[in-house]
Amino acid sequence: MMKIKKSIISGVIGGSMGLIISFLINYLLLPVPQNILENAIGNGVSGLFSGLFAGGMGVFTYISSQEKEKKN
Repeated sequence: MMKIKKSIISGVIGGSMGLIISFLINYLLLPVPQNILENAIGNGVSGLFSGLFAGGMGVFTYISSQEKEKKN
């Protein structure tokens, strides 16, 4: 039961960080799209970076929790 709880917490943290990264990329770095293609490219770029960031944070959280369990 604890592993499920830790997984959900890690997912929420990673998803929240991905949301923030995606928002910042769309708001600060990408210009306002002039057409549908530019909009799709912008969403793809921000999704790529936010997904990579969220996945990386999830892996780091998992590794950290495994190291804490080994110490106990």
